[in-house]
Amino acid sequence: MAQETKTEQLAAPAVPSLPMKMTYEEFLAWADEDTYAEWVNGEVIPISPISGEHSDLGGFLLTLITLFVDTRQLGVVRYDPFQMKTGPDLPGRAPDILFVANDHLSRLKDTYLDGPADLVVEIISPESRARDRGEKFYEYEQGGVREYWLLDYLRKQAEFYGLGDDGIYRPVPVGEDGIFRSKVLEGLWLKVDWLWQEPLPLLLSVLKEWGLV
Repeated sequence: MAQETKTEQLAAPAVPSLPMKMTYEEFLAWADEDTYAEWVNGEVIPISPISGEHSDLGGFLLTLITLFVDTRQLGVVRYDPFQMKTGPDLPGRAPDILFVANDHLSRLKDTYLDGPADLVVEIISPESRARDRGEKFYEYEQGGVREYWLLDYLRKQAEFYGLGDDGIYRPVPVGEDGIFRSKVLEGLWLKVDWLWQEPLPLLLSVLKEWGLV
């Protein structure tokens, strides 16, 4: 019996439960840098693990955008699980990548962005497709995120949206040459085919095409 009890204890370790409803301030105090979760309507919503393809594409874009921003001293880049709360009545999200322009650095706090980023990049996973295209799309639009990239590596589909003067997202078209040019990060452009290339392009080759090296 003692042996059975010991085996059962080894087979069923205690799993920490998520906290009950909390305010956003309580969520920020509870979460740490290893907490991959979002705050929605007072509840903690865990973020599922990502695939290797998701991680590779995210790392590729994070490095490129960060180097572009740093070289031109345009602002600050942050990445998941750094929090962004676009408005008092909107959820706290953890975008894959976000950019904050110099003019808006006052929004940047130690552990979260108090207001909208100027650019948000979300890489779509199978479990996040409805959320990224639905809830987050309208939250980012309502919250005032100026440019939103939606990248679906499984479907090899890239969508880019810019916020109009009326506060409504409209598609930013890709050129006939297959190149997307950001309006928020002026001078940054991407060959959309880069995003689905296997392996992804060498960072140095992209930086040379951009004229940064």
